[in-house]
Amino acid sequence: MSETSNSDKPTGAAPPKATLHLKRPVEQGTVRQSFSHGRSKAVVVEKVKRRVAGPGEVLPPAAPSAPPPPKPAATVAPTKGAPSRPNAPPPPKTGVVLPTLSAEQREARARALLEARAREEEDRRRQEADAEARREREARERAEREAAEARKREEETRRTQEAAFKRQAEEEARRRLAGGEPAPAPTAAQPRPATVRPPAQAEARPAAPAPRPPAAPVPAAAKPAPAAARPAGEETRPVKRPTLTPILPQKVAVPTPRPTRGGAERNRGRLTVATATSAEEERTRSVASFRRRTQRLKGGGMQDHKEKIAREIVLPEAITIQELAARMSERAVDVIKLLMRQGRMVTLTDVLDADTAELIAEEMGHTVKRVADSDVEEGLFDSPDEEGASVPRPPIVTIMGHVDHGKTSLLDAIRHANVVSGEAGGITQHIGAYQVIAPGGEAITFIDTPGHAAFTAMRARGAKVTDIVVLVVAADDGVMPQTIEAIRHAKAAGAPIIVAINKIDKPEADPQRVTQELLQHDVQVEAFGGDTLAVEVSAKNHTNLDKLLEAIALQAELLDLVADPARSAEGTVIEARLDRGRGPVATVLVQRGTLSVGDLVVAGSNWGRVRALITDKGQAIDEAPPAMPVEVLGFDGAPEAGDRVAVVESEARAREITEYRERMKREKAVARGPAVRTSLSDMMSNLKAAGHKELPIVVKGDVQGSVEAITAALEKLGNDEVVARVIHGAVGGVTESDVTLATASKAVILGFNVRAHKEARELAEQSGIEIRYYNIIYNLVDDVKAALSGMLAPTMRETMLGNAQILEIFHISKVGNVAGCRVLDGVVQRGAHVRLIRDNVVVHEGKLSTLKRFKDEVGQVQAGQECGMAFENYQDMRAGDIIECYNVEEIRRTL
Repeated sequence: MSETSNSDKPTGAAPPKATLHLKRPVEQGTVRQSFSHGRSKAVVVEKVKRRVAGPGEVLPPAAPSAPPPPKPAATVAPTKGAPSRPNAPPPPKTGVVLPTLSAEQREARARALLEARAREEEDRRRQEADAEARREREARERAEREAAEARKREEETRRTQEAAFKRQAEEEARRRLAGGEPAPAPTAAQPRPATVRPPAQAEARPAAPAPRPPAAPVPAAAKPAPAAARPAGEETRPVKRPTLTPILPQKVAVPTPRPTRGGAERNRGRLTVATATSAEEERTRSVASFRRRTQRLKGGGMQDHKEKIAREIVLPEAITIQELAARMSERAVDVIKLLMRQGRMVTLTDVLDADTAELIAEEMGHTVKRVADSDVEEGLFDSPDEEGASVPRPPIVTIMGHVDHGKTSLLDAIRHANVVSGEAGGITQHIGAYQVIAPGGEAITFIDTPGHAAFTAMRARGAKVTDIVVLVVAADDGVMPQTIEAIRHAKAAGAPIIVAINKIDKPEADPQRVTQELLQHDVQVEAFGGDTLAVEVSAKNHTNLDKLLEAIALQAELLDLVADPARSAEGTVIEARLDRGRGPVATVLVQRGTLSVGDLVVAGSNWGRVRALITDKGQAIDEAPPAMPVEVLGFDGAPEAGDRVAVVESEARAREITEYRERMKREKAVARGPAVRTSLSDMMSNLKAAGHKELPIVVKGDVQGSVEAITAALEKLGNDEVVARVIHGAVGGVTESDVTLATASKAVILGFNVRAHKEARELAEQSGIEIRYYNIIYNLVDDVKAALSGMLAPTMRETMLGNAQILEIFHISKVGNVAGCRVLDGVVQRGAHVRLIRDNVVVHEGKLSTLKRFKDEVGQVQAGQECGMAFENYQDMRAGDIIECYNVEEIRRTL
């Protein structure tokens, strides 16, 4: 089987699939495209080099269906290594087949080339027009400069000639006064100097002769000599005085001024010998003339019009017209005119919404970038750490569980402290944060949460910031409601659980029952094949505490907890309170970075500069590394528990963030509060709500978490008839403003672990406001619940006594109608409630006023006996009616 070369195949045949060929070399260039409003854009354009066939290669011919596109000069490049000489012979054809362009590609390239040529032509015309305008402006300025120089030269020539004329006149006058001969008259060889006038005067008075200089008086010594004294041969004849010329006058005659009005003003601009010899040496140009000359040199209004600049305008959610015009660098009048054309009458201080401002900016040729008020918080939290900068950090462990299961006692045993002795009633009512050094040397951060039902928010907050949850369950009590709630919080936070079965030293302890009850809530310990660690401990006897710390260290090692200590600090407010001597104090858990003294921090709607950092042992430190709880002093107010803390770079940004958060807080408070009702449905709901009874309460607590828990517990009390409404809750002692608010709202003040100031107590006694103090939360909740129960209307319960039938009606004077009855069943008592039923319809309800047996008044009548009955304020009784007798009992309601 013989091989055939590509040259043996007919021209235009498709190359075989196995043939290897090179792709056409492609280079890229950029072309600048111009758009309206002065915008431009760089577009990438491919420049394709045609491959020149080498020796022995045949290039396929182009497709005859479409003509080749016009090829710009920039796309034709000489082949690398080929000599650049004119009329070079074409290279030999080869068998390599190059790809051909489709019709669409050729049209697109041709269109792009035409557009490029059009843009180049337009740029060239614009540049030529600019150059022509520049040349005209330069020529005009050059001509004006030459004219100004010519005028200056003429002025200097005139001044020189006037000075020469003045000197010549003075010399002639001195010569005549000295008796000398008069100077000869000017001849043709000595031309008379012409008087140069300013152009304005020359045009105004073209034929005015030069004024004659005033004649000087001839002294006696200058009179002509007598005839005897003249030389011989000279003829005696009268001397004829020569006519004075403006240049060399022989005798100056003093003209007699004509007494005309305004003569001095009329001759003010004329050039005379008197004016030339006066004290005015030089005429100066006026201010208005100088301004006109300056405007003429500058070209007046023929200056080049500056091209309008399109800007990117940053628009907030609301902006004033004045601020919008300033950001666009436009006149505020133009913005107002545009709005007036749209039918809006506005002023500079009117506020526009972002949509309207965007329309105006785009109408004026600018681009818009919309921003929101919440953008001030961008980059404040959750910025990524630098790669390789993270180091291991201590684990954060939250202790959770039911009330009185020994959480604080267990933590005291680990810390070798006695915190539980300071708790009122032995119940933890605050959230605490501590750092403990384990026997292995590693640091562990513990967060202790209260187990009372009211402190749900504290438990949720502790679960949100934790790495590991230690669930404490009493071996003698088992799984309780708050235990289940703690399990839910831990699973919601995605934190692993370590079960600590406490109180195993008690005789009734049953750890096996606890592990079985935990299975019902999807907590499977390792003993039952699960992945949850369980340790049996005793806080009282310090049993197995080391095993619990080992389990925590093992779990932390599996989590691989790291943090970057070199970055700016971020954390969470665990608790906050007002200290009488130190001001606002916030317990902050540092989660990322290092918090240092002097840093600017923001927490919620409060900010400040860190003045001091205090550990749980009361030691002052300069820096708090990651996973360390510290008390921060320096906030301008007590932040809310659960607020995130971040370090900012400047006070300006701190104020901006806190002002935005405070504004959002007020808006939410207004949204929750009573709003103005306008619709009919809202009015009807108000009418229904008017029947509700409210118990207004002012709550003051020692820490923010307690106030939060008390407020949440009180809001859950009540029903459709009565409700407790907390009108104010804050941290700190009871102040005069709290008493004033309670007086205006007729509220009760509840203090939790705080006391009222002396002035506040005196004002409360004067106003009759009750202040109650509590240190156990369930006592406070029970008292409020009892107060709400007393506001409930009692329940009326009917007790059926008996029925009687009217047999006959008797009329007795001074008494009225009396019904003769027979008691059918039960008993009938005097003073009881009765109903009169006629044809199975109740026609009257009232009380029994008279009950007689024969002629005697009796207290009650048994069934089967006859008696007489009379009703209070009712006489319409008929035979055959049925009387129901019953008692009404009031039952006090409770919540």
